[in-house]
Amino acid sequence: KNYKSLFDCFYLKGLRELHSKYAARFVLNIYYTTEDGFELPQFPDRYRSEWQGNCDWLKLAFHAYANEPARPYQYASASQLIADLKKVAEQILRFAGEQSYSPPTVIHWGMVQPQALKPLYENGVRVLSGYFRRLGGDWDVNYLLDDARSEYLSRHDALMDFDSGIVFSRVDIVCNSTEVERIVPTLEPLTKDPNQAEIMDIFTHEQYFWPFYSNYLPDHFQRLDTAIRFVTERGYKPVFFHEGFLGGPE
Repeated sequence: KNYKSLFDCFYLKGLRELHSKYAARFVLNIYYTTEDGFELPQFPDRYRSEWQGNCDWLKLAFHAYANEPARPYQYASASQLIADLKKVAEQILRFAGEQSYSPPTVIHWGMVQPQALKPLYENGVRVLSGYFRRLGGDWDVNYLLDDARSEYLSRHDALMDFDSGIVFSRVDIVCNSTEVERIVPTLEPLTKDPNQAEIMDIFTHEQYFWPFYSNYLPDHFQRLDTAIRFVTERGYKPVFFHEGFLGGPE
């Protein structure tokens, strides 16, 4: 659509309202192309000043080349992953500017080859968030870390991989998968666990905001509001993970 402003889009408008209420910060993970043929070079640069004017709370990052196939980098070479990252980064810089760019903090499906970690670090990645959960007896959405580290991350906030320099963070809640009434019961126990209370890594998937999506959630913004309000009322502050160390001073 030919919006006059970015915030004529209800999705971005909703995020701005959450920022206004709670000083929330957001990183939008984006693709190079969509299944209907749209590609990032088609996105205009006429909103560049708006992106830059809101870069203190709204940034853009690479997620994958496309939504499909699933698990695109679980078996892909490091060179393929980095090539895709650079293609998306180039476009973000073009239409939104350097200040609006964030290095990736979540690679699509949270699975990459171990040899890709160092190249990711060399391309600005400092933190990667994942689920670190078991699926069918195997650890999944864990960036293919070994069992010992995956098990540790399943019950701790973060762990550094010293070989690459990347810190892995466990996602505390996926809002689109958590009903409103379950959000506080999901987060509250974490605030009382010293191994999991320092960082609240809040995540969701954009497609559930859109009415045309088959699994559209009419209460999606309410879910985000509930999660963000809960952590804000308990003194948590929003950060960008790539700034400093996990968003704090180094």
